[in-house]
Amino acid sequence: MIVDLPDLAAMEAFGARIAGHLRAGDVVALTGGLGAGKTTLARAIIAALGHEGEVPSPSFTIIETYDPPSVRLPLVHADFYRLSRPEEAEELGLEDYREGAAMIAEWPDHAGGFGHEPGCLSIALEIAGEGRKAVVESGADWVGRVP
Repeated sequence: MIVDLPDLAAMEAFGARIAGHLRAGDVVALTGGLGAGKTTLARAIIAALGHEGEVPSPSFTIIETYDPPSVRLPLVHADFYRLSRPEEAEELGLEDYREGAAMIAEWPDHAGGFGHEPGCLSIALEIAGEGRKAVVESGADWVGRVP
């Protein structure tokens, strides 16, 4: 499925639709080049889950966590860009962070990818003129929930 995102408002609305269907165990895997909008979409999802205030990019810390009551469900926002091998995600204790939480993963391929998981919603963002387009592929658990 391809979703046109001509402006920031469309990106925020798309993030809100994703957040409305997100549940514990899900992974939203965001791919795309630098500047494609991965962090912008992640911030839109986190805001739609109820978080108010700043959403720092986890590019330095690698993992940021959000817990109720500031969000509807526990959430892990990870940016794996700095990982040089997938095993480093395990060394960070990623599975412990993910227990009972949903995850937004930027640069998921650097952590070995999550596309094999039934709860993975893969979104490849591409620059399209002044806006973006999202190519969406869903795992089995997203059937009937794809935003």
